[in-house]
Amino acid sequence: MALLEVKDLKVSFTTNHGRLYAVDGIDVTLEAGESLAIVGESGSGKSVTSLSIMGLIENPGEVQAEHILFKGQDLASVSARKHRAILGNELSMIFQDPSSSLNPCFTIGAQIDEALKKHTDTSRKARRQRAIDLLKAVGIPDPESRLAAWPHQLSGGMNQRVMIAIAISCNPALLIADEPTTALDVTIQAQIMSLLKELGESRDMAMILITHDLGVVAETVDRVMVMYAGQVVESACKNDLLDHPQHPYTRALMESIPSGRLQGDQRLPVIPGRVPVLDMLPGGCRFHPRCKYADDKCRQQRPELVIDDNRSVRCFHPLGVIKHV
Repeated sequence: MALLEVKDLKVSFTTNHGRLYAVDGIDVTLEAGESLAIVGESGSGKSVTSLSIMGLIENPGEVQAEHILFKGQDLASVSARKHRAILGNELSMIFQDPSSSLNPCFTIGAQIDEALKKHTDTSRKARRQRAIDLLKAVGIPDPESRLAAWPHQLSGGMNQRVMIAIAISCNPALLIADEPTTALDVTIQAQIMSLLKELGESRDMAMILITHDLGVVAETVDRVMVMYAGQVVESACKNDLLDHPQHPYTRALMESIPSGRLQGDQRLPVIPGRVPVLDMLPGGCRFHPRCKYADDKCRQQRPELVIDDNRSVRCFHPLGVIKHV
């Protein structure tokens, strides 16, 4: 039995333009200890997917799914009390911005203690020692004195490490990390990603990494799922996807990663246009207005997600067989 199994997930919002689907029929399966990256530009539906799994979509949002199974339990149908017991305990999440996730009115120690007190039956002394051990595990120096620090006294990278410490405090089976390196400099980004990978391996913890940057997943995850305009356009094992991208959008994302391959005044490739807004989705393939390989079929018909072995692609002309124009 898979640790997480999401079937036909749809997330919609009621607006003045009617009901709009931010996530439109995606499936996610994750085994214990496995790591998955969900990749795509802003507006692709990545964060909405993670929030719906956590049960954090509020009105006017509506989540529909055949099921959202976590350890065999359907999260959509369990009682509110049971759901609260699971969140932060067996299923945990790191949000994008630690400066807004940490409460500025409480010390670091108090915020770690809150999570431990909620989900464990241990003494105050034991919780304090656990908090020190957690800060040490995420690489914060002098962890005992940091318990008395306030969030504004720590750097962005240190606050993100505190968020990771809180998220792993109860040894979750699954950790969802939503853009965990947002607003951090490149060096700190690498440290945070290395830390998440190390924690996942040492604790046999499954992880879903939400990111817009394919460059950060190369050394971190087992599988990659690429989203565009609320749909999955490609999914495969990391090495297969990075070495042989089949969807034009996946290749375009990879080509836009800065590297040392550019010569002279050669410019970094960019994807023309932008992700369509939900009330103006194009007909046919949703990527066709930005795709240099699109033809009349792409403009007129919607491609289905074709699954072959451990790979899936939503494209009439996957790059393995496409005739470049």
